Amino acid sequence: MSRIGRMPIAIPAGVTVDIAENNKVTVKGPKGTLERVLPGEMEIKLEGAEVVVSRPNDLKKMKSLHGLTRTLIHNMVVGVTEGYAKKLEVNGVGYRAAKAGKKLTLSLGYSHPVEMEDPEGIETVVEGNVITVKGIDKEKVGQFAAEIRDKRRPEPYKGKGIKYADETIRRKVGKTGKK
Repeated sequence: MSRIGRMPIAIPAGVTVDIAENNKVTVKGPKGTLERVLPGEMEIKLEGAEVVVSRPNDLKKMKSLHGLTRTLIHNMVVGVTEGYAKKLEVNGVGYRAAKAGKKLTLSLGYSHPVEMEDPEGIETVVEGNVITVKGIDKEKVGQFAAEIRDKRRPEPYKGKGIKYADETIRRKVGKTGKK
């Protein structure tokens, strides 16, 4: 049995979970509402204050969908109660980030400033050289954080660029002068 798939998902107080036909799951909570259509083969049931996911048979595909479906529902529940946040650090001389309204402006050593608009349901906060991406949808938060990082990835010699706060950059030794 899938160890993750068979764990029930506890629904905290103030959160409602609706399961419509075609496994369309809607999760409402204090921070907002998320909905998603999950694989139709999985059986999703509300049992009291928990959601239980079960699979029809033991085919390889069903086994993999079992854990995935449970994790997706769990991420939705955590999202509407606590939300998700990713921190990015801007490192480098003259590299800076600024926020005006919904627009994030990055100066990353290019000849022009890079401007990015906050997508729907996602908020960015800039404090010094740290950019925090917040939202209730884990997937969207991770995707937008990755898009910001892609504007200037950290390089291995000086570590300049945008990196995740918990990321470690593998440093390389630069070339030495000729004697």
